[in-house]
Amino acid sequence: MKIPHFIRTNLLLKMTSLNAVVIMVRLFVGFFIQRELTDLVGKDGYAKVGSLRNLMNILMSITSLGVFNGVLKYVAEYKENQPELQKVFSTTFVFTIIGSLLTFFVLFFGADFFSTYFFYTPEYAYIIKVVAVVVPFISIQRVFNGIVNGLSAYKQFAKIELVAYILGAALTLVLLYQHNIDGALLAIAILPILQVLVLLFIFVKVLREYIIFSEISFKIPYGKQLLAFTLMSFTSTVLVNFIELDLRNMLVDKMGEDDAGIWTAMTTLSQNYMVFSGAIFTLYVIPKFAGISQKSDFLSEVGTIYKTLLPLFAVGMLLIYFLRYQFIEYVFIDFDEMAPLFKWQLIGDFVRLMSLVLAHQFVAKRMVRNFIFTELLSLALFFGLSHLFVDSMGVEGVVLAHLVRYVIYFAVVAFLVWRYFNKQRKQQIPSEEIE
Repeated sequence: MKIPHFIRTNLLLKMTSLNAVVIMVRLFVGFFIQRELTDLVGKDGYAKVGSLRNLMNILMSITSLGVFNGVLKYVAEYKENQPELQKVFSTTFVFTIIGSLLTFFVLFFGADFFSTYFFYTPEYAYIIKVVAVVVPFISIQRVFNGIVNGLSAYKQFAKIELVAYILGAALTLVLLYQHNIDGALLAIAILPILQVLVLLFIFVKVLREYIIFSEISFKIPYGKQLLAFTLMSFTSTVLVNFIELDLRNMLVDKMGEDDAGIWTAMTTLSQNYMVFSGAIFTLYVIPKFAGISQKSDFLSEVGTIYKTLLPLFAVGMLLIYFLRYQFIEYVFIDFDEMAPLFKWQLIGDFVRLMSLVLAHQFVAKRMVRNFIFTELLSLALFFGLSHLFVDSMGVEGVVLAHLVRYVIYFAVVAFLVWRYFNKQRKQQIPSEEIE
């Protein structure tokens, strides 16, 4: 049987197929880890795990001053222009040093404060100090991942993701069985070291081709350009995770750590399948959108992305919904209160996927004002609606707020993207201009 031309020539479909294999392995391994975590550390311990993951996500942005998407964009644009690449890498090097040093000192000497803030007790200050020591690896891993994604090296990316995840899972299980919640937190803290080692082992030859370390200088020729991505990263990563932390603390105060753990379990399940889209955005969508300047080409590409991804996500989400009680029984042991949350989370994530496809136009074209406005609107809606709904609906109110937030976000993003192309057509605004 001859394979249809559309399938043979669709790069997105090839990436999606390869990525699907990685995600299936991640889901299988991840569900086993979640089962062991929920069984051994309980709902309150799971809330602490969620808080540390929020911290690690924040650090991925702060330690490199949020240059990931900038590195991705400029590597995609200048991969054939070595002199410009070295300027980008020099600027990235300076940003990374500054971000890592500041983060190390703040975390290490403020360990007691951060332990109390994230874990509701100072007894985990040593975990915060371990994280502080690991900070350089977090920033290096983030920058190198930006290069991998900028080159659209999806096969190497899939291999790196798979190997690092399996080794990280093994490390987590060993430390969890030996030291319970302390071991789980320690595994999360030192995981970036393992990720960097795997990335270097698999991708070091390609990195040497593009990064000429002898030509890296302590200068910032791309400082202004990358600062735009710093602002966007601060909004999309740092504020997002602080809002999640605040909402988790709100649930702890109003309802207890068990309910905070229930919500954390729901968001963890969501992150496990949404990571599928994250890789597609960085490997395919941003580089593709960066090269599109016409509205018709953009709409055609969005149509291709929607036709490829949305049916796959719809089927997957329906399976998760109809198997929700099995997930609770075999993965999230004794987390029965999760059942009513599934419908709101899944519908919200589907709308979120549709929204994020369009919103990556802001990143690809460095449309800083539009990006920051929509992110702040999204966060304000989530924060405000969660506080509004939680008093009458409990933890389910936070997940309903997630859905309502993304319905509004989608409408606003669609309007701003439409306005951008209309203004560009009428006034001939360059595609690289900051909106």
